[in-house]
Amino acid sequence: MSADGSATSDDAALGGRLIVRQPLRGHRFGHDSILLAAATSAHAGERAVELGAGVGAAALALARRVEGVAVSLVEIDPALAALARGNAERNGLAARVHVICLDVAASSAAFAGAGLAPGSADHVLMNPPFNAPQNPSPDRGRRVARIASPETLAIWLAAAVRLLRPAGAVTLVWRADGLSDVLAALAGNFGAIAILPIHAKPGVPAIRVIARAVKDSGAPLSLLPGLIVADKDGKSTAQAEAVLRDGAALTFPGN
Repeated sequence: MSADGSATSDDAALGGRLIVRQPLRGHRFGHDSILLAAATSAHAGERAVELGAGVGAAALALARRVEGVAVSLVEIDPALAALARGNAERNGLAARVHVICLDVAASSAAFAGAGLAPGSADHVLMNPPFNAPQNPSPDRGRRVARIASPETLAIWLAAAVRLLRPAGAVTLVWRADGLSDVLAALAGNFGAIAILPIHAKPGVPAIRVIARAVKDSGAPLSLLPGLIVADKDGKSTAQAEAVLRDGAALTFPGN
């Protein structure tokens, strides 16, 4: 049961190495969260911040993979933030994971007051709401997690720019058909942009992109070979299995 009294389930990630409690209704974590964690190239001694962390699946997967990385989770929903704290504890990661109940659009002063001063992060990871407001779900939690406004990406990246140290990296998941929006939003503050397309099966258009970019870099864009999640028969590919079940990292330039 979550803090607001709603029913929850305990679900395994990373082949059972991570157990995540999450609401039965509303937005639930999936492949996007684990892929986001795998694409975040953090190292021991660094600090990562996840914006819009939900119940913490991505941030906890990162903390599980990288020993010695400190992770701060920012989540606007108090019930989800409480579940994230509980998930950090039940997975033995509470010593390196700090959960903050805060709006991504909050002021710099509010972030600093919560312990996230400007320039304090080596990495920011995010899976912002990215769906257009068509046929929105009647479930409020699902709407908040999935429906984007025209300003969503700019607001979230502004928070990332503020939080990142010079040469810090942002990693994000977005719809593949919105790649032009991602590139436009990153322009000006980020360079060394690397784009990894995610394909559900061979021979079909990408459904997601993972973008990684470096603050204040002047390096050019890289388009990486795509990750194919399943073969034509629906069986997970070896690369996807290594990431989603075994906790392997996704390789980006500069890892």
